[in-house]
Amino acid sequence: CCHWSETWHVLAEQLGPHWAMAIRVAALDCAEEKNQDVCRTYDIHFYPTFRYFKAFTKEFTTGENFKGPDRELATVRHTMIDFLQNHTEGNRPAACPPLDPIQPSDILSLIDNRGGHYVAILFESNSSYLGREVILDLTPYENIMVTRALDGERALLEKLGVSSVPACYLIHPNGSHGVIHVVKPLRSFFSSYLRSLPDVRKKSLFLPEMPNKEENSETIVWREFDKSKLYMADLESGLHYLLRVELAAHSSLAGAELKTLKDFVTVIAKLFPGRPPVRKLLETLQEWLASLPLDRIPYDAVLDLVNNKMRMSGIFLSDHITWVGCQGSRPEWRGYPCSLWKLFHTLTVQASTRPTALVGTGFEDDPQAVLQTVRRYVRTFFGCKECGEHFEEMAKESMDSVKTPDQAVLWLWKKHNVVNSRLAGHPSEDPKFPKVSWPAPDLCPTCHEEIKGLDSWDEGHVLTFLKRHYGRDNLVETYTVDQGDPGAGGAPPRGEEERGLTAPEKAPGAHEAKTPLPSVLGPRPPLPESLHHRLNVKLQDPSRSGVRKEAEVAAPSLGAGFSSLDMSLCVMLYVASSLFLMVMYFFFRVRSKRWKIKQYHPAV
Repeated sequence: CCHWSETWHVLAEQLGPHWAMAIRVAALDCAEEKNQDVCRTYDIHFYPTFRYFKAFTKEFTTGENFKGPDRELATVRHTMIDFLQNHTEGNRPAACPPLDPIQPSDILSLIDNRGGHYVAILFESNSSYLGREVILDLTPYENIMVTRALDGERALLEKLGVSSVPACYLIHPNGSHGVIHVVKPLRSFFSSYLRSLPDVRKKSLFLPEMPNKEENSETIVWREFDKSKLYMADLESGLHYLLRVELAAHSSLAGAELKTLKDFVTVIAKLFPGRPPVRKLLETLQEWLASLPLDRIPYDAVLDLVNNKMRMSGIFLSDHITWVGCQGSRPEWRGYPCSLWKLFHTLTVQASTRPTALVGTGFEDDPQAVLQTVRRYVRTFFGCKECGEHFEEMAKESMDSVKTPDQAVLWLWKKHNVVNSRLAGHPSEDPKFPKVSWPAPDLCPTCHEEIKGLDSWDEGHVLTFLKRHYGRDNLVETYTVDQGDPGAGGAPPRGEEERGLTAPEKAPGAHEAKTPLPSVLGPRPPLPESLHHRLNVKLQDPSRSGVRKEAEVAAPSLGAGFSSLDMSLCVMLYVASSLFLMVMYFFFRVRSKRWKIKQYHPAV
């Protein structure tokens, strides 16, 4: 995502000031909780996702997906042009210029008629986008008209003195005309030349103002941490983001998606070495999902339980992001992906050190159970589509070779190092936390050895280190949030220092942390109403009539204060009570008949 964000920023900088009258470029960070409602409405599940929206669309639409062969800057730009060119003429923006090539006969008429302004004709091949790009570049300028023509009429090109394409033929306001000469026949050279012509000036545009970054800048808070420890705050923050943001991007779950969620929650509920309130929440969620007799459930029902809207005692998961060992030197670095890796490693280690933890789940005799569950989760739900594809490739190559729980621990460790090697130097890499093979020699000296002058791993010591590092005894609860704590994002316990940094150099080895994201449990009146409204709209859709019947059991009840969990438990208890009463009725009825038969003595 960081890789594509750079492309999108460059695209916005290059096109924003010039193409805005025809097409506007914007970005929405779906990783931010405050944008969760919008991203769910538009069915954004993976990042990056490129969507196009036609002008003057009256009915709601989720837009058209990007269909380019790759996501290079030129490819995205060309696809945007195709989108504009295929726009219905009747709903075309008034400021959007014609992009189709003109006919040879029109070229001669343009030369003969003086219009009092410049006319630039870009000659190019049929597959070229240069002419259309220059046309859009000059859209916000007046006293000049730019059009394009194809190079099919060789005789006309020779008459005008065009020896090669692309070329620009310029007609001046006084009637003079000829081929212009630029250093290189590139879009930037043609556009710059035309913008510099006398009397060619920019129009007055009324575009939305960009937000002031300085006004929206957040205070960066640094949290001291020990890299040899595993922080509960990282794991709980990752669970919060996983359950309340990443999975919440799906309005409803069914089929393979629902099965993946149930299996993943089962594995976490049995293996997560968290605090009692968090474990109880996960266990309650697992039991509730297992008991639901539905083929499809709205995710709002899951959120009701995660957010504990039914006010069950003893269950709690912080609704704030508090990165500690996963904090980065910039808010967009590390964070959730780091915590997800830590969670996956913790699950494999727990499955290896607690062999009876999965008894009764159907996973107890499968050494690949945790890995396969993680694999399906990453493939189905992880927001970075490219990352999920890479993980799936690694799984196909060698996951079947895992035969014991210890091998599962080592397999995940090896693949994590493969990912670190692949992403070293990538735009997503935090320079203060370079992606190198882990554990480093200072963390585990015995894990490293040298054979014939080459560095190698002692996998026996690595396995021992992983079990200790991701074990329950190495978990530190500093910076965690307890139910009812007033601090946002987890103020450290008494005695722990949390200080603001004015420069990254003040904290060697690890730097600025993400400030807590907006609370999803705090007061935000519009969000629940919008979520309930959107769910109701979907349930009223005739095409979703099958979903409605199933979702009515799990959907939150309005007005009475009952949640989906309350309703489902009531229904289950009602059915169980009814069955019990029916069984007891028939039991005593049969017994009473037998008693009457025994008491009856026929006369001889």
